Amino acid sequence: MTPPEEIHHATCHCGAVTLRATLPTGLSSASRCTCSFCRRRAAAAVTAIATSVDVLHGTENLTLYRWGTGTAKHYFCKTCGIYMYHQRRSDPAQCGINLGCIDGAEPWLLEPIPYTDGINHPSDR
Repeated sequence: MTPPEEIHHATCHCGAVTLRATLPTGLSSASRCTCSFCRRRAAAAVTAIATSVDVLHGTENLTLYRWGTGTAKHYFCKTCGIYMYHQRRSDPAQCGINLGCIDGAEPWLLEPIPYTDGINHPSDR
């Protein structure tokens, strides 16, 4: 049975950025990616519907990082440097929200968190 959609809030470390997002399968979608960028960051992300990601506070405090194909958009807090979320290149209709930023989440309870293959992405062929 698929878990019901859940609405979650997330904040950066310094509190300058707050967002809300709908997670179609809740926290059970947590995973890490093996692409060259994500493996350096090592943060687990949960799947959100891109159109549901709403920055409630601190839009002006987000900075955007893009590289390679430019499809993925990675957003960080300018003040504390925390990765907040990214729009996925594998499916731009989805975002990955940093599991560690979600209010009340306890990532260590979800271990082991699986990895997805970002090294062999179809866009790189």
